[in-house]
Amino acid sequence: MSAVPKEAAFDALRTQLSEAAATLADGPEALEGILLGIVDDVDRAVREPLEIFPVCHHSPASAIAMARRLREKRPKVVYLELCEDMAPLLSELRNCRLPVAVQAFASEVDGFPADWAPLSVVAPITEASAEYQAIAYALDTPGVELVLVDRSSDHVFQWQTDGTDSADATETADPEAPPAEEEAGLHGDAVGVEIGDLRPRFAELEEHLLRHGRVRHWSEWWHQYVELPLGDSDHDTYRQVMLLIGSLFRRLAPGDARRVRVDEDRERYMWTRMREHLAASGTDAADCLYVCGAFHAASRVEEFGVHGAATFEIGPPSASVWQHGLIPSSHAAIEAQFGLTAGSVSIAATQWTKNLRRTKVLPFRLVGQAGAKKATKPGKAAVPALPEADGTPSDQLSGFLRRPPVLDRLDEAELLGWSVEIVRAARRNGYLASTADAIAVFETSILLAGMRDRARPTPYDFQDAAITCIEKDTVPGRRDVRRIVEIMMGGDRIGQVGYDALPPLARDVHDRLAPLGLKLEQRGVQRALLDMAASPELERCSDVLWMLRHLLPYGAARAIMGERRLGERPIQESWDLALGTHQRALIELGYEGVSIEQVLEQRLRRRAYDPQATTADVLEAVENATLYLGSRRLADELGTRALEVLATERSVDGAPEVLRRVRRLLAYYRTSEPVLPPWIESFVKTGYAHYCTLLPTAFTDEDARVRQVAAMLGFLFSMESLAVSLGCDRTQLELAFAQSHPREPAKVALLWAAQVQLGQLSRADLRARCDELLGNPLVVPAYPRHLSGFLHALEPVPQLADFVVEAVSNAFARLPDHVLLPWLPKLITTLRSDGADLAPLLIREAGRIFPGRLDALDAWTPPWREGPDTAVPRSARATGAGGGAGAALLSAHPATCDALAGLLGCEGSWQTADPAPSGALLAARHPETAAALEVLLAGT
Repeated sequence: MSAVPKEAAFDALRTQLSEAAATLADGPEALEGILLGIVDDVDRAVREPLEIFPVCHHSPASAIAMARRLREKRPKVVYLELCEDMAPLLSELRNCRLPVAVQAFASEVDGFPADWAPLSVVAPITEASAEYQAIAYALDTPGVELVLVDRSSDHVFQWQTDGTDSADATETADPEAPPAEEEAGLHGDAVGVEIGDLRPRFAELEEHLLRHGRVRHWSEWWHQYVELPLGDSDHDTYRQVMLLIGSLFRRLAPGDARRVRVDEDRERYMWTRMREHLAASGTDAADCLYVCGAFHAASRVEEFGVHGAATFEIGPPSASVWQHGLIPSSHAAIEAQFGLTAGSVSIAATQWTKNLRRTKVLPFRLVGQAGAKKATKPGKAAVPALPEADGTPSDQLSGFLRRPPVLDRLDEAELLGWSVEIVRAARRNGYLASTADAIAVFETSILLAGMRDRARPTPYDFQDAAITCIEKDTVPGRRDVRRIVEIMMGGDRIGQVGYDALPPLARDVHDRLAPLGLKLEQRGVQRALLDMAASPELERCSDVLWMLRHLLPYGAARAIMGERRLGERPIQESWDLALGTHQRALIELGYEGVSIEQVLEQRLRRRAYDPQATTADVLEAVENATLYLGSRRLADELGTRALEVLATERSVDGAPEVLRRVRRLLAYYRTSEPVLPPWIESFVKTGYAHYCTLLPTAFTDEDARVRQVAAMLGFLFSMESLAVSLGCDRTQLELAFAQSHPREPAKVALLWAAQVQLGQLSRADLRARCDELLGNPLVVPAYPRHLSGFLHALEPVPQLADFVVEAVSNAFARLPDHVLLPWLPKLITTLRSDGADLAPLLIREAGRIFPGRLDALDAWTPPWREGPDTAVPRSARATGAGGGAGAALLSAHPATCDALAGLLGCEGSWQTADPAPSGALLAARHPETAAALEVLLAGT
């Protein structure tokens, strides 16, 4: 290549653009300033002693040009536009199958808003990218140093607090992009950083390019007018065209001051880092290569170049602790992350393969790279590049811009293969496609390409033709024709992080689950069968799986058979495992600790000590600590925290959950421990006093639901004996009921049921009140709400199940049809919404009371209508009436009476003068017990 004087390198191009500006515009000032400024940007970049290599993210043309230039120049230092704190992880790429993403993760933030946590930054890397070629060259070539010069992950979020980040960092996808599938969410909600985002920020410019290029979206325009022309170009042409595009988009960008400031600060940051490294290492700038996005290559900041006039002051990072790792990525995830058209990255990968075959360029691949067809041998040691005659390349832009596009001849064999393959794939997905459809797709592809001024159909033309010819009114399967074409063109390639590149926690999980004999790194669902009775060593695998089920997203570890409860150990279990599919979530666990037990303990503590945590939340943490970790120490600590939270609560919203978990924990400790833990005794005492205090307010508070008040009563009644034994005074409960005056019908019914439990209201009085409600036409519409209260009363007073059946039966028997029929829907909705948990108890009681055969129904008499000669009323049993009958029953069974007398400590002897045994004296002393025994024996 011949040398050109510096002052004349782009003079011809400047003259042509000045003449064009004068012709196309009213005056040469505005347009000429833009066009000549673009040329100045290109001229400035190519004259820089430190060679700047502009790239576009995931561009096959950039990757080919990078591989070619690295083999020609053999630089000693490669400066790469990537977060500088990610450098230690790049050597682990050889243990992965691309695409993967380098991730920086901070679970706890310090210096950022708390609602930002956790912070996550990802940088996806594919084989068909210039950055991977640079990384592979630098890591496998002796004597070459790779230096990452972009801002750190911490600075990414620091600069976001001041405004919108630059184009190379984004966390939102294109609003016009199709909905993301499972693979599209592999990056989660992380902020993505990429090298070289080239897309017009001026919406009118993009619209103009798409309309005149006769394409639908930006990815198609870039593929047609940049990728294909630059795929075979020489280094100087590629470099100058990419600089031209970067400068054009930069100068036509809207005047967003905050976004421009962030872009320029990044450029100042990178040039400052490069100058610092050059000064510290003493490396000649001619032996270095700077790889950055074309947008940043055309920079105009004062710090630009190795001889920049200013120095940028880099602020310190925040106190947040960052963890780094590799997570799996996919083409769909990259497209969703950066707003690319679906299928564009897969098409780029296919184009990369074609370019390699056509140009015969030997790409760089890391030695031992998983998933690579073959790895290149380690490169030779870098040698200084031969300098140009004067260090300045010649003008290649003028010839490139004047040269008409080269029309590729039609490759009929390739297009015919596509047409046949799409029909075959459509058939497999349920479409009724035939050979005629293949012919139609072939001809339509050529037709569409001709209409768009293309001699050779592109993959996008072929996709439109396939949709036109094969797609029908409905999609018969899971995939439509557009998705089938994307899969056929290369599919959504999904990466995988190798075992050696996993964090210690993930490797520990794989090691502990090794006895299962499954390939856990593979994607998809695998069934694991655990027979602990035959193989006791599998019990440890079960422990790991239950903890993973708690920590990982749904579907990563799903129990099909078996459950884990307090005090129980299953004998057999069946699991569906998809750890390979959820590899990112498993890797991110490794950022929180070195074992899953440590991570689980940290999360339980974090949950319990959260300022917004409720008593139910803390009790759940206590239960999980006992269930999964078996840690008495942690359970006692969290139990003490639950006691503190309960004492500060002023609402009863969590009462049902508190009752359910306390009952479960009490049952566990009573069966597994010799004495109750001190914290749960204190919890019962505090809870008893706490709910007694809140009970009068809850009965009248409109925000307190009936279910919550019933749960309070359930706690008071079920814990009363333990609370009184621990020193509580039952007078508290009696005073609470004396101060309770509800107005809502459901709460009134609930209060009546509680008074029956306390002995303040008899069943006869309760029955009379319900009869009064049914007899009052003004109150009948509210009767379902009373029934709702009675239904919830089964929680604290389960003995009322038969009475609730009686109340519902009386309503059906006594209400006329014109009142009953409009009321039935409300009754059903009441039972469904308010009594879903207690309905089974009600149904069992109804099944016990009502006859089991239809022919016995006519002669059946409800128990509550039986006369005194056939049945003893429950009220009489409660007050002791019917004690004579009980005495006769006991006299018939003297052995039972003697045993009970011994248990109760009663002394006496049977009277021989009386034909009845003298043990009847005990029945006279305890008529209630006699009545209860009579009911019990009569039921059997």
